[in-house]
Amino acid sequence: MIVWINGTFSAGKTSTARELTGILPDSTLFDPELIGDALRVLLPRKRLAEVSDYQDLPSWRRLVVDMAAAMLGELGGVLVVPMTLLRQEYRDEIFGALAARRIPVRHVLLAPEETILRQRIATREEPGEAQDVDQRVRQWAYDHIPAYRQALGWLTADAHVIDNSALTPRETAARIAEAVHSETAAVCDIVQTPEPTRETVASGVLLFDAQDRVLLVDPTYKAGWEFPGGVVEAGEAPACAGVREVAEELGLVLEGTPGLLVVDWEAPQPPGYGGLRLIFDGGRLPDGAAARLRLPGPELRSWRFVTESEAAGMLPRHRYERLRWALRARERGRPLYLEAGVPVG
Repeated sequence: MIVWINGTFSAGKTSTARELTGILPDSTLFDPELIGDALRVLLPRKRLAEVSDYQDLPSWRRLVVDMAAAMLGELGGVLVVPMTLLRQEYRDEIFGALAARRIPVRHVLLAPEETILRQRIATREEPGEAQDVDQRVRQWAYDHIPAYRQALGWLTADAHVIDNSALTPRETAARIAEAVHSETAAVCDIVQTPEPTRETVASGVLLFDAQDRVLLVDPTYKAGWEFPGGVVEAGEAPACAGVREVAEELGLVLEGTPGLLVVDWEAPQPPGYGGLRLIFDGGRLPDGAAARLRLPGPELRSWRFVTESEAAGMLPRHRYERLRWALRARERGRPLYLEAGVPVG
């Protein structure tokens, strides 16, 4: 199990995490900042200059998951992770990848009052740091307060919140330990999708409203919007898989078998294996059907109908190309075969 201690900079995460490892039996501290420090040494300066924060590096997010899994595999017990995550898509990616490895995460947010937070930043001192370096770090912490405020909406909905304004790190750790033992800090409610071990076949279904806008969904377990759908199970027909996924994700039962629009071969992109991606035409939803759409499980955060141009700003590039050609196939009345999003033949 992982206890992920979140909060903005100077909220008291690291000091609380150290205390928590002394309270929770068989617990180990894992600070993902160490991975950031390593990447600053390992990656070329040109690549580092392209991002403002090491969390923006896909390699950092991947290595955090890999290292956490490796440490739990070797040590067992509880991994205590003090790490700020203010971008929901990064939380989705990291927690989703941990869930895919069957690693439960208890997400805790330390949320001191802002006046206390600013006071802690102002009095922050690190032994051995030059005064100018310390001042830059303080300013950096101040600069992230607006982003923290903006993230509080999803953070407070997702995590077990502890106001540690008047608590010592030891007292805060005791509160976390109590919440973990009593399951007040519940396991993060995120879908657990096993990581593929080989190429997969996945089916997506396009659904349209009266204005011919297409339905997109926002998964909790990966970054970016997506079409309703999922991986085809062993012995399952791809079209049936698409119909099943629509029913599971949206509570919508499609009548008949949807027509095929696109077959796209997705190239492997480590750690992903790629495979065949099929897009089917679920047709236009009848009047009133959109109002009855529901999100019955933790797999999806929201849904919305969008135009093709709006989808271009919401979908990752390869998914948008798949959508673009699926819409052209729908207009022409015949399916298309793609390789890596490009029509062939």
